[in-house]
Amino acid sequence: MKYSIYLFVFITSFGYSQKKVPEQLKPIQENKYLSTVDLLTQDAAFELMKRANQEAQRLSKNVSIAILDHSGTLVLLVKGDGVGPHNTEAARRKAYTALSTKTSTLMLLRNAESNNDTKNLNTLPELLLLSGGVPLWHNGIVIGSIGVAGGGSPENDDAIAKSASIPEFGIQPSN
Repeated sequence: MKYSIYLFVFITSFGYSQKKVPEQLKPIQENKYLSTVDLLTQDAAFELMKRANQEAQRLSKNVSIAILDHSGTLVLLVKGDGVGPHNTEAARRKAYTALSTKTSTLMLLRNAESNNDTKNLNTLPELLLLSGGVPLWHNGIVIGSIGVAGGGSPENDDAIAKSASIPEFGIQPSN
């Protein structure tokens, strides 16, 4: 018992004998090897698909929809009822094209047709210069893309893709 009291007094007094040195402020060093990114979640992909499908239904269309994340990885791919099987791959490639060029595929198509220097963009294997693909932006950064195919016209595919946004959380098809 006697030793436990000595031990208790020794341990508690040890903390008081330490000299507190004020912590010096270190300059914040920027980490050039890592960066943080906003990621498009699966829940966001489902919500974007839902909103795009609402616009498609308003136009009396069934469409295939592809949603990619910022790295080009497929997050969601759905084939609309009665839509041709080629449209699922077209939707994915439209989304990929919009993501990699940070431009809607309708705008890219129109710009490529009017410029001799960009007419060959359609020869790149993954790019698809058909309307219906748009990048998805959040705080000025592309966080993913959506591709829509099977809407019956370039304007329909583009309008359906552009309707996929979650503005209340800052996810928009334009910057």
